Amino acid sequence: MTSQQYLSALSENASRLGMRLQESISEHTRDLNIARGSGAAYLDTSDEKTKNIKKQLESSSEREKLDAMKRLVALISKGRNATEYFASVVKNVASPNLEIRKLVYIYLLKYAEHEPDLALLSINTFQKDLGDSSPLIRGMALRVLSGIRVGMVGSLVVLAIKKCAKDTSPYVRKGAALAVPKCYDLDNTHLPALIEIITTLLQDRSPLSLGAVTVAFEAVCPTRLDLIHQHFRRFCKLLVEVDEWGQVEVMNLLLRYARTMLVRPVWKDGVGGGVDEDEHELDKDLKLLLDSVKPIFQSRNPAVILAATRVLFYGAPPSYWSLFVNPLLRLLATSREVERVVLADLLIMTRTEPHLFSSHYTRFLVRSDDFTQVKKDKIRLLLNVLNIDNYAAIMREFIDYAEDINDTVVTEAIMALGQCATRIPECMPQCLTALITMIKSRYDIVVSSAVMVLKRLVQLQLSTQVTVAYASTSQSPLSIISHLARRIDDIKHAQARACVVWLVGQYGASEEKGLGPEGLADWAPDVLRKLAKSFAGEASLVKLQVITLASKLFVLSPNDKTLGLLAKYVFSQARYDVNYDVRDRARMLSSLLVGVGLEANGVDREERAGVVLRREQVRLVLFEGKAVAGEEHSVGDHKALVGSLSRVTGKSMQGDEILPDWLERGVESSLRDSEYDAPPPPPVATALSSSKARAIGPSVSSPIVLTPTGGTSPIPGSRGKGPWTDLDSFYADEEEEDEESDEEEEDGESDGEARTEEDESEGEISGQSDSEKGSKHDA
Repeated sequence: MTSQQYLSALSENASRLGMRLQESISEHTRDLNIARGSGAAYLDTSDEKTKNIKKQLESSSEREKLDAMKRLVALISKGRNATEYFASVVKNVASPNLEIRKLVYIYLLKYAEHEPDLALLSINTFQKDLGDSSPLIRGMALRVLSGIRVGMVGSLVVLAIKKCAKDTSPYVRKGAALAVPKCYDLDNTHLPALIEIITTLLQDRSPLSLGAVTVAFEAVCPTRLDLIHQHFRRFCKLLVEVDEWGQVEVMNLLLRYARTMLVRPVWKDGVGGGVDEDEHELDKDLKLLLDSVKPIFQSRNPAVILAATRVLFYGAPPSYWSLFVNPLLRLLATSREVERVVLADLLIMTRTEPHLFSSHYTRFLVRSDDFTQVKKDKIRLLLNVLNIDNYAAIMREFIDYAEDINDTVVTEAIMALGQCATRIPECMPQCLTALITMIKSRYDIVVSSAVMVLKRLVQLQLSTQVTVAYASTSQSPLSIISHLARRIDDIKHAQARACVVWLVGQYGASEEKGLGPEGLADWAPDVLRKLAKSFAGEASLVKLQVITLASKLFVLSPNDKTLGLLAKYVFSQARYDVNYDVRDRARMLSSLLVGVGLEANGVDREERAGVVLRREQVRLVLFEGKAVAGEEHSVGDHKALVGSLSRVTGKSMQGDEILPDWLERGVESSLRDSEYDAPPPPPVATALSSSKARAIGPSVSSPIVLTPTGGTSPIPGSRGKGPWTDLDSFYADEEEEDEESDEEEEDGESDGEARTEEDESEGEISGQSDSEKGSKHDA
């Protein structure tokens, strides 16, 4: 072979080897996710990729079947209909490959309702898997069997659940508990059998299945709290060991049981700040529940902390409430979603117990990147925790929030500023100064909100005659109304204009003589003149208040001809207005003013039917009985509970329940006694005789006797030694003992060798004597 042929053969062999290596590597790494975007390849649902799925499902290669099932699951995730492969998939339900079987189970859960006849073919396989040696296979089989929503298999599902409820594995028992609600939804005629299964599962002592059993109980028989009697104390003791989401369900059940079956806790007034048993009277079982909940606040799951808070807030005396303050504040920094939920619960708690969080108001300050609803909730929280100690800082925050870019937040902040003045009278001057400054703003939303708040504050002061030390005369109620009346042209918001018009009409009377009509302030007729000119272009809300203003001013000064002409002009425009509310208001007030002298329709007083009121009576009707508007609350806030989802969504949600009220006298405590709660019997003392001691022999170790310094030692061999006075004497004594023990061992070895030689010689002699005896016997 020439060198050129050798080189060509070598290159050919190298190329073959490279191809073989490439094929081998690609074959062995096919199932590994080492290629970039390998998982995304299954999401390619083109016809070229899906046309071989049926062929792959019927292949003998496990790898081909797994690839086909992955593509089927990808089709399902994209909303594609994959029912045509049902028959081929059912054939692989007994595949030895666990990954293939999982994907088959997912497919069957999705399409068992569409193909009930073919789904029934796989039930025998599932029933056989219920006896598999692996608890994972047994649990998966029960999960799929209970998930096949075919009515005719309800009885089989009940039998399977009953079998798995007594399984040795807690994982399988947990699956049995989760299958109970599915079976109940499928066919509720099996309720007695399912309650019996739940009764069996409630006796399970494994914390792994306790949460699932609670879910099954709440779904099937939530009113059968009598089944919980003997398990209440065990549930409390196992609460710490239950999984996180199981703890939520267990705590909700225990809280409902406590408020239904236990005695209401009694505590002294003014208790708070710590847990003290002397300050309240608690049922021993309720105290067990509360003590079991305390460690739960160390959990990292926000849902667990909120559930534990719910238990203490609705089931414990106020002295326990300080336990959940810091955990709830810690959740505010977890995430934005968690913060939104926690704030909703804090709003409920601070409405009734503001002192719990008043010292932590800085944790509720609004951030610029907060959601709009979160900003609103924080403003309401700051308002709830407002007190004499923190009102100055919170007021400054509200003034800053009035400059937010969101109009909703601006309105909420200005309204909260007005409520600060209502709740803390000491801050009234500061609030009025801030609101009067806001009226000069160039933003309509700021001006309108400030006007509406000022209207409420002025009405409150004038109606209750509260004496407030104003910083200047410009902050007096009448000065504020005068200022608003002169700025009526700058106020564009319809509701704000209506507020100003109402204030002018309600408080426009004046006993001082001025340039205007007698009995009126100087600025009141001018407001009516401006609004009468723009009456046709005003909003309906403003028109209603203008008609009322004209009536009030005319009653206050009926002799002024100019004012009477203005009033008639307003009533004539309102008579033909397109809004029927405006027409009705004008007709009603014009009839009311007949006795005063206003004849808007040209009808004589004698020809008008009905009762004619005098001026004093009309004035009483128009001016008296104007109540101050109260604080606004969200609809349904008084019914919202801590931990309810409806408080976050604003709608009634499934699962939200009304907690029952406490019982004055709970059920008997003996009903909660069980054999598991009984203490172990004490050990029985028995006498030990000397004969029994000799019979025990060396199996019983001698007790260790500790001898104090200066005493006599009961151990033989230690009598001649003096007590140890320092560490050197101790080690010296120990070395002497080691030497003595070594000498004794050497003597023992020499004695043992001598004894061994003697035994051997004696054995030889005895052997010889035995042989002599044997020979004599033979003879």
